[in-house]
Amino acid sequence: MSGLKEAYLYEPIGDERVRCNLCARRCVIPEGKRGFCGVRKNIGGKLYSLVYGKAVAAAADPIMKKPLYHFHPGSSVMSIATIGCNFRCRYCDNWSISQEREVSGMKLPPARVVQLALEYGCQGISYTYTEPTIFMEYAYDTAKLAKEKGLFNTFVTNGYMTPEAVDFISPYLDAATVDFKGSGNPEFYKTMAAVPDVEPIYECLKALKRRGVHIEITNLIVTKYGDSIDDLKMLAEWVRDNLGPDTPFHILRFHPDYMLTDVPATPLNTLEKACEVAKETGLHYVYLGNVPGHRYEHTYCPNCGERVIERFGFYITRWRLTEDKKCPNCGQEIPIKGKYYPGGSGYQMPIF
Repeated sequence: MSGLKEAYLYEPIGDERVRCNLCARRCVIPEGKRGFCGVRKNIGGKLYSLVYGKAVAAAADPIMKKPLYHFHPGSSVMSIATIGCNFRCRYCDNWSISQEREVSGMKLPPARVVQLALEYGCQGISYTYTEPTIFMEYAYDTAKLAKEKGLFNTFVTNGYMTPEAVDFISPYLDAATVDFKGSGNPEFYKTMAAVPDVEPIYECLKALKRRGVHIEITNLIVTKYGDSIDDLKMLAEWVRDNLGPDTPFHILRFHPDYMLTDVPATPLNTLEKACEVAKETGLHYVYLGNVPGHRYEHTYCPNCGERVIERFGFYITRWRLTEDKKCPNCGQEIPIKGKYYPGGSGYQMPIF
């Protein structure tokens, strides 16, 4: 049957039930039923992915769309996704695929994904748009082939992975954007995303850090429901203390979508205040997303304040670092992982 592949991380627990060990929900799934994500099914006492090699979206994207600002800047990535998600975010801007329950997609096996990445001149592959944890088998097999061809791999994830899942994918995972919403407020996650506990996200981040995966944090500030400055300060402090002050911290502007179309976009002054508070905690690289042209899109030297990388949207408009990635003014090393690709395109090229 097309799209079927036996799951990599699950265990039988009797009476033909299985426990999925990919995400922190650890769904116990009876025979013939699916997990919370909608794309993992118990068939005859075995757990199967229903979306293996069935991409619902594919595009060549700029790395900064993920967003990854300190990882192979200027590079392009082949982005893929399947339907399904383990969250129920009421504000999701990809809800038409993340919340879809009918299994669909175009046949796109791992080898073809890698081939497309090379054909489109990409330097890596990103598993994104929906939550890559729920299509782990597809991502894992693709990532392994990508590595063999000299490509890097990145996840854009909500961070609700189990420690086992982190250990499983990390040998082939080079970078991860971990997306917070509402600054990690537990009640916000319960009421706005149907997530019972946020602690697994922090444990996932610490596990990724231990495994040497490059991490960048995003935090969506949702007007009225998830815009507490106190919550943001606590999240920024946690990132500083557990991941390090050089961890890029992206504060994202909410825009009305899905079930929150009556909620206005985040006011600019709220976002600027959030950026200032995050910087005051000691984070060195705080960015503002979804506001093209803003001064907080740029990278500033934490030692002397020099503007060393300038951006507009998904473009790098000026690169002032020295060859060894140091500030040209004071010599401070700026933590950029990987190669800079001058002239990297900010354009997105949808494949389907």
